[in-house]
Amino acid sequence: MSTQHPDHGPRLLGDIGGTNARFALVHGDGSAITHELTLPTGQFPDLAAAARTYLQSVGQAPVRQACIAMANPIDGDVLKMTNNHWQFSIEATRQQLGLSSLLMLNDWEAMAMAAPALQGRDLEQIGSGEPVPDAPKGLIGPGTGLGVSSLVRSRRGDWVPIAGEGGHVSLSPTCAREADILRILWRTHPHVSAERAISGMGLENLYRAVCVLNGTEAETLVAAQVTERALAANDVACEEALERMCSLLGNTAANLALTLGARGGIYIGGGVIGRLGDYFAQSGFRAAFEAKGRFVNYMQGIPTYVIRAEQPALIGCAMALGVVPARR
Repeated sequence: MSTQHPDHGPRLLGDIGGTNARFALVHGDGSAITHELTLPTGQFPDLAAAARTYLQSVGQAPVRQACIAMANPIDGDVLKMTNNHWQFSIEATRQQLGLSSLLMLNDWEAMAMAAPALQGRDLEQIGSGEPVPDAPKGLIGPGTGLGVSSLVRSRRGDWVPIAGEGGHVSLSPTCAREADILRILWRTHPHVSAERAISGMGLENLYRAVCVLNGTEAETLVAAQVTERALAANDVACEEALERMCSLLGNTAANLALTLGARGGIYIGGGVIGRLGDYFAQSGFRAAFEAKGRFVNYMQGIPTYVIRAEQPALIGCAMALGVVPARR
């Protein structure tokens, strides 16, 4: 009679964006994620080449399991990334890397998987509310676009991530000023999605629209410059653009919470909010989140968290492989 021993060997984790490929390792014993390394995607023809270079760089013997998150829909065996040149077969990549299993996730699907493992300093709560155990959780975050996903409990008790394209729902104004901004955006976008206003490019769109409404000439500013001027409080158009984006995010996050019944909480990620520091907690985000008329009390009970953990998508990949990584 043989005894089954758990596999505590290393697993390969990855988070692939349009510019960078972030890799790390986690062991099956639940130790911390280690050997994090970022490689530029432009230097590699595909995922297999980048992963192989990573493993050689950290001196790691071949791994058997991997989970890779990617800023792309995961549909079928052949993946063609929309924001870089990579195109590859999942099965061929598995074989090239000598893996027994290769799990591919949408990046916000991985973010959803990370949510149950986040705690303490990983999260900053904005406003009131207490999470209801086992209730659905929603995730949303402005970066290059607007990422949206959710997490629900199955009848077996497992957490099930749901990846969607919620960033492309129609933008919903909540006041006359926001309606005026929407009319400006309609001039160039027949369908104004939420990410047209709630993202890096969205912040630029809001700035230009505010300038039109104020009768001033817009400068050629990228999102980082709009943010910098807004935080310095030395440009009224930039200040309004950033405040509007936070409020619109609150309204869109609330729509997600109501649709899901996300009394387990709403988790906010993405690079844009992470750069705002203390500003976001003082913005109109939470007021807009709660402003749902007859359901204001319901909304006040739902907690909202900014994800402060580094590389949460890698945590989610580890969770998807059945490993709960130790938090540093």
